Amino acid sequence: MTTTCSYPQVVAAMNAQSPEAAAEFNATPMAQSFLQNFLASPPPQREQMLEQAQGIPEAAQYVNLVGPIAKTCNKY
Repeated sequence: MTTTCSYPQVVAAMNAQSPEAAAEFNATPMAQSFLQNFLASPPPQREQMLEQAQGIPEAAQYVNLVGPIAKTCNKY
């Protein structure tokens, strides 16, 4: 997973593309922390982080948003 987007860009894209999920994300410090760590990690580690997160029911909805958001977040 490669993206050059910053944390604020990803959050803005999420707010625009999936307001309901974004509202839950914004109210979940653990999800915010994960995203910050994810964006700070190199691409190979990001793939591993996504695989691990897919096994966590609470994280699944956010993991499913990563691909679409990563493709458009540079517009924000």
